[in-house]
Amino acid sequence: MTNTTKTFLHVGCGQKTKENTTRGFNSIEWKEIRYDIDSKVDPDLIGSMTDLSEIKDRSIDAIFSSHNIEHLYPHEVPVALSEFLRVLKDDGFVVITCPDLQSVCELIAEDKLLEAAYDSPAGPISPMDMLYGYRPSMARGNLYMSHRCGFTKKVLAESMRSAGFQISISRRRPGPFFDLWIVSYKSRQDESLLRGAALEHFP
Repeated sequence: MTNTTKTFLHVGCGQKTKENTTRGFNSIEWKEIRYDIDSKVDPDLIGSMTDLSEIKDRSIDAIFSSHNIEHLYPHEVPVALSEFLRVLKDDGFVVITCPDLQSVCELIAEDKLLEAAYDSPAGPISPMDMLYGYRPSMARGNLYMSHRCGFTKKVLAESMRSAGFQISISRRRPGPFFDLWIVSYKSRQDESLLRGAALEHFP
């Protein structure tokens, strides 16, 4: 490992590795630490997003969190974001993606709650699955897949700001993606750096 190698924490990694994260993280410049609450996915570290106590203060360059912040209860979200902030270096940043409830609810308003919104590798995904969690996985006993809160673009940005992140850039992707993306920096950064991060990490 060279001195230029940076470390990112892959929170809620599941079965995935850095090849399944973003263009920016999927490079030799980044070392991945896989973190998950489920020991069955063989992470490097086991634990909850709300308790990163195994990780030292200001020791991580970046965090990637894909489709797991919605698994928290609403009152746990500030706790998890506070932990993200604590373990990040002063110039560190977090990339979060999660369902976009605004576009999901547009389908529900059309009475399409149980209709397939798109096909995933795991199978068809309905608005019900995006709201409450993927039903086939939960039916097999994996209740880690249940969803307990949700976000719109505005609420996600406000959550990051309230947690202490100083600057963010976000993107909303309605159907067929139905997701939100945000990059948030721990400290104030030049907007050109923020836009560059978005180009590297947004799909």
